[in-house]
Amino acid sequence: MTDRLGDRLVTAREEGFVGRRRETAAFRALLAAGRGAVVYVHGPGGIGKTTLLHHFAQLARRAGRPAVRLEAAGVRSYEEELTERIPDRPDLVLLIDGLDDPRVARDTVHRELLPRLPADALVALAGRTAPPLSWRLDPAWQGLLRLLPLGPLDEADSRELLTRRGVPPAVQDQGLAFTRGHPLALALVADVAAHGGEAAGADPSPQIVRALLASLLEAVPTPLHRTALEASSQVLSTTEPLLAALLQVADARPYFDWLCGLSAVESGLRGVHPHDLVRDALDAELRWRDPERRAALHRRASAYYQRLFTQEDDRARQRAVLADFAYLHRDSPVVGPLLEPVARGAAGAARLDRLSVSPGPVSGGELVEACTIAAIHEGIEAARLVHDWSRRPEAETYTVRGPDGVAAGFYTLIELGGAPPADTPDDPAVRAARGWLAEHGELRGGETALLVRFWMSRDEYQAVSPVQTLITLRLTHHYLTDHKPAVTLLPFADPEFWEPGCAYVDFARLPAADFTAAGRRFGMFVHDWRRVPALAWLAMLTERERAEDPFAVTPPAASDPLRVLDREEFAEAVRDALRGLVRADGLRDSPLLRTRLVAGRCAAGEAGPKERAAALREAVRAAAAALEASPQDRRAFRALHHTYLRPAGTQARAAELLRLPMTTYRRHLTAGVARLTELLWQEELEGGGPEDGGPGAGEGGRPGGPPEVSRPE
Repeated sequence: MTDRLGDRLVTAREEGFVGRRRETAAFRALLAAGRGAVVYVHGPGGIGKTTLLHHFAQLARRAGRPAVRLEAAGVRSYEEELTERIPDRPDLVLLIDGLDDPRVARDTVHRELLPRLPADALVALAGRTAPPLSWRLDPAWQGLLRLLPLGPLDEADSRELLTRRGVPPAVQDQGLAFTRGHPLALALVADVAAHGGEAAGADPSPQIVRALLASLLEAVPTPLHRTALEASSQVLSTTEPLLAALLQVADARPYFDWLCGLSAVESGLRGVHPHDLVRDALDAELRWRDPERRAALHRRASAYYQRLFTQEDDRARQRAVLADFAYLHRDSPVVGPLLEPVARGAAGAARLDRLSVSPGPVSGGELVEACTIAAIHEGIEAARLVHDWSRRPEAETYTVRGPDGVAAGFYTLIELGGAPPADTPDDPAVRAARGWLAEHGELRGGETALLVRFWMSRDEYQAVSPVQTLITLRLTHHYLTDHKPAVTLLPFADPEFWEPGCAYVDFARLPAADFTAAGRRFGMFVHDWRRVPALAWLAMLTERERAEDPFAVTPPAASDPLRVLDREEFAEAVRDALRGLVRADGLRDSPLLRTRLVAGRCAAGEAGPKERAAALREAVRAAAAALEASPQDRRAFRALHHTYLRPAGTQARAAELLRLPMTTYRRHLTAGVARLTELLWQEELEGGGPEDGGPGAGEGGRPGGPPEVSRPE
């Protein structure tokens, strides 16, 4: 036994070494082979590279080979090291740690040091990034270079490390939940526990966070680079345009490229994201150090997602944005637990990305799979209804498929409006929904309600799961872009569990539409998109996400409820609006000012008479522009243009400008007014919608309250 301190440290370090069996086996094999090789260990800061190199050195010494360890930062000249410390022996084992400067790795080590070593020397290098691409592409290195990327320890090795460090089993679970197998974080948790502190849990202490950040992150070049890193921790994934919005800069390329080069930042299909441990550490540190900046980053991210949803026609991108938007709500005590598959960050997003939804309504074998899932959870009668509804044009069934291509869940949508056809399936849910709509729904001609008749996961039914989360996101996309219903009706087999989450997203409990099927009572929830249109709804959720009490943020309300005009009343109001379009106060008394058409183009809850009049003018001119762009409507547009948009003064003068007989002019004008009215009516029924580009506005009362619309006197 030796009493030298250095030997005691080496012994203690070896006794504390756990895991890394694959890496250890690879190095042992290279030692035994006795041939020259270069092992390149790489991974983020604190992942255990230095510890592994110490272990490699011990393995070399046990094999009787001389091991020399160097710190790259402490090397003044490799020429001096070759002369003074690196022996010229064929069995040499050379270990160089901290090789984080790519220029040193490329120019000095690669070109000057390694070629001068003995042919059978075994070299182990460690750095935060993988070796330069030139190494991997150089034919001379084929067969010599062995890459060993390091990741977190698995749960068994993590628990063993904590046990060896004296962390009691009773508090290990908290440490495991926070550290996620990161060796440095595990060591820090053990250190805090040894000094009487609490192991890091869901809300790690600032002391642990600061220590983690000091080791995991290299010094940032500028404060804006630091903000870029903080910003990446707040969103599910970061793209260059999103980063520009978060930093409020015109060109985010330098900052995005810098993020991509960090060893603690990983890339995926959606963009780049920090390692989950780094994300958690950055988020926790920002939360207590600068909560205002954190809130500002969330606001900017939410605004960016809403713009993407508004301005892009790419349906796939819109659906992906909904997952990003949902991630911002991960901290909510109300909906955070319901979003668990998204809230888990990159790992959760990857699980969602492995699922897919059928591109259209299913039939054949896919329909049989949906019926089978329905039979498992709700019985044979439910399976029969899924099959019967598949034959109806107002119903659509979509399947969710796993990575194996097998159906992992499904949902069925039914559009309700007008009198039901005689051959409609006898469905208790549809009967209950139609009964409520007939008494309270106030649907106008052309408006529909969307009933989510079935939705379930094959394995978890309606419990929180990746399939349930994907169905929720896809249903949201249907509400906002495809079907654009006036009302959405959503049933739950366990309404008490889901009621707080539904209230958060402004789906009100609707006992009057509850129904019983297969001996089980289903609870119904409703959202009226005429009261709170799509963009106003997204804006409301943004406010609730950062509110201490989300239910204190009520749906956007105006002084008066929305006007619900029927088709004839609407057409007359359009004709009146055209007559007053160019007068300063010509739209002051228009019934259209309180319709869904105008509400969908106004800032949520803030529009006064002037703003509403401006929004109405914008809607009329946008519809007229659509007529102008259509070859078959162009003559009708010209009649409208010279009569109402830029009036000639009299109809006779307008006909003269168009060089048309009066009868022909009037025919074109009548057609123009009719087509313009049709376009505006369609927008009224759809509530503006994302394609309109304006921020939405909504009307109504408390969260979760009943829909509030009024008929004109």
